[in-house]
Amino acid sequence: MQPLYRESKKHYEIFLTKAKHDPPHLHKSVEFVYVIEGTLEIGVGKELYHMETGDFAIVFPEVIHHYQAFDPIPGKVVYLMLDPAYTGSYLSYLQQYCPENPVIKEKELHEDITYAMNSLWKQRKELNSIMIPQAFVQIMLTHALPVYTLIEKSSMGPEDIVYQTMAYISGHFTEEITLTSMAKELGFSPYALSRVFSGTFHRNFNQYLNEVRLNYASGLLLYTNQTITDIYNNSGFNSQRTFNRAFQERFHMTPREYRKEYQKQHL
Repeated sequence: MQPLYRESKKHYEIFLTKAKHDPPHLHKSVEFVYVIEGTLEIGVGKELYHMETGDFAIVFPEVIHHYQAFDPIPGKVVYLMLDPAYTGSYLSYLQQYCPENPVIKEKELHEDITYAMNSLWKQRKELNSIMIPQAFVQIMLTHALPVYTLIEKSSMGPEDIVYQTMAYISGHFTEEITLTSMAKELGFSPYALSRVFSGTFHRNFNQYLNEVRLNYASGLLLYTNQTITDIYNNSGFNSQRTFNRAFQERFHMTPREYRKEYQKQHL
């Protein structure tokens, strides 16, 4: 499992979830985000954009992004993921460009986009073909792209260090690593890497590493029968006490409680 480079085996999927923190990642899918309740922060590159109820955003393929949620009562968000191969004539735009600001505020949002997201969510259990989602997505892109200021993906800044950082942690997060050891391996100064975490990922090295490990551990809790001991060892934590404390701070319950509460929902 690669927690930073995410790829679905499905051509299309839609799901509703609570607004929550999600560390920087990228994938080949085009991602549509619709806030139906509360607020959500979406981070793209070094910028953080605020979303409220009724706001909409599109994350283009292969663009690093993350989410943060600060409301005491988590909001609700619908996410739609689609293989860009099904976007028709818009494919080249999705491959070459990305929005300067991915968020479209509710007052600027075309009613057809709202209708499309609501319809796809309501019909999610009845859809047996990609054709209807494909049609709705192309309608949404028709109305959304003229609203955006598109920039070339290559003009987003020197991202080599960002991608190398993500790739390294993706391959080594289960090991004992430090900012200094990673900097030495990648050939950068610790100061340069520290700036990547604070400026692009909006957290320090240890916070980011723990978040990646916890995301991986939560997946093991839901989708495997591994023991808690095996899970914390396989996720890179050096003790069960450290794992339990970090898990409790992130999810507000113990790993065992998390498995019991959520496992049935994901089977």
